[in-house]
Amino acid sequence: MGKSSQVIIGIDAGTSVIKAVAFDLNGQQLGAASVRNSVIRSADGGATQCMDQTWKDCVAAITELLRAHAGMANSVVALAVTGQGDGTWLVGKGNRPVGPAWLWLDARAAPTVADLAARGHDGARFAATGTGLNTCQQGAQMAHMARTCPDMLNRAQVALHCKDWLYLNLTGMRATDPSEASFTFGNFRTRQYDDTVIAALGLSGHRHLLPPIIDGTQTTHPLTAGAAAATGLPAGLPVCLGYVDMVMTALGAGVHTGEAGTACSAIGSTGVHLRAFPAGAVHLNAERTGYVICLPVPDMVTQVQTNMAATLNIDWILGIAAEIVAQFGISPAHADLVARIDDWLAQSPAGQVVYLPYISDAGERGPFVDAQARAAFVGLSQQAGFATLLRAVVESLGLAARDCYSAMGDLPQEVRLSGGAARSAALRQVISAVLDRPVRVSTREEAGAAGCAMMAAVAIGAYPDMNSCIREWVVPELGAVELPDAALAKTYDRLFTHYGTARRALVPVWQGMAADRASPAAQSMQKEPQQ
Repeated sequence: MGKSSQVIIGIDAGTSVIKAVAFDLNGQQLGAASVRNSVIRSADGGATQCMDQTWKDCVAAITELLRAHAGMANSVVALAVTGQGDGTWLVGKGNRPVGPAWLWLDARAAPTVADLAARGHDGARFAATGTGLNTCQQGAQMAHMARTCPDMLNRAQVALHCKDWLYLNLTGMRATDPSEASFTFGNFRTRQYDDTVIAALGLSGHRHLLPPIIDGTQTTHPLTAGAAAATGLPAGLPVCLGYVDMVMTALGAGVHTGEAGTACSAIGSTGVHLRAFPAGAVHLNAERTGYVICLPVPDMVTQVQTNMAATLNIDWILGIAAEIVAQFGISPAHADLVARIDDWLAQSPAGQVVYLPYISDAGERGPFVDAQARAAFVGLSQQAGFATLLRAVVESLGLAARDCYSAMGDLPQEVRLSGGAARSAALRQVISAVLDRPVRVSTREEAGAAGCAMMAAVAIGAYPDMNSCIREWVVPELGAVELPDAALAKTYDRLFTHYGTARRALVPVWQGMAADRASPAAQSMQKEPQQ
């Protein structure tokens, strides 16, 4: 069979949706199916998922894809899987779950993270992993489990991540990949576990729970007979364990195509900003924030900063507008308001007001970590109308991106954009001008699934190496170069200075307001019934 008639299925198991996407060996997307899953939240900050249900949802996505494309199962030559990062998926006897999986959204480890950070050992851990310690991570969650619910760890035989759990169900193999292994428990330079990191987390006694590390571009395992019967795929099919979804998405969207200084920003509900570096060129910031995540390319890593809320800020201000006009009996659809954004931007000069985009109730995590950070407008006057406020919100997405990239050293030479917001020409112009760098849009629809499918394509020998696959799968999906507006770049350079000054100056205000919210009087008022 030729490349166009052979199929790789990429599984992308996100927090809310699991997708099964089919590609031919030339990188063309042939079809996709998705199944929604759900997060179970608890009052103590827990956020979990049923592990068995996640496997069932994965099977459902594959079978729906095959049902919609008659005969496809006979053309599939490999299966690859990636998934949501961080979190803790504990497996015990008989490869059965110990309990619900703790997700990256789970906040229960916060007091343990604060204690670990205060002990004085975090510098060595950060130097090895390049990754800031936070409640998302498996290491922090396992350290918290060891203190608060040790029976969970005692009943476990292996600690997996989401994609590792699916890989276990597909192949019967307990394993993880170099990306999650090194940013949680290891060293990004060696792509192996590091005893100094494990000791800094207080988990030396639980090292036996860490699974073997395999690189999916070099090693695959066959689909078991049981998984074949469940999915409708042939037994023995090579299955590739991809890297974590964040870096798979960046790979598929063009974070690394061979040029120096490339980067990728996914502007969605959150903002994810990644730069590709040789491992020896990584810039570790003094604040100990962000991630360093290995790419499935020898000696290449991505350095990552993520801001908690990106287009969530736009949703918020458009929601305010909708709420006001609803008082007059008008109910505009969200899509109609989004379609007017470019018109509103045209009504307001650039750089008039600073907006800090910390609208999330969880505060901010990149490039600084402050759970109490909150959004604010700075520089308002009576001349400021809705168009001025909206422009400031849109500009903040670019300012937040620059703040994140600045924490990684010099700004990138070119940024590849993905996510729904990248479709807006006005937003692309803002981001390009704030960074004073050219941007390009990736037209790849399912970049995460494509990233792990690319790994499988290399593993089965369809390409000699990842760089060859990138040239065929990724480069043709990049749009034209869009250059920054020189005058706008100067305006935003000044605005970025004010942005940084404002966010640093407001720290004590955030802390004071958080203390007020936590006071008994404030909590009592919140509980009083509305008259």
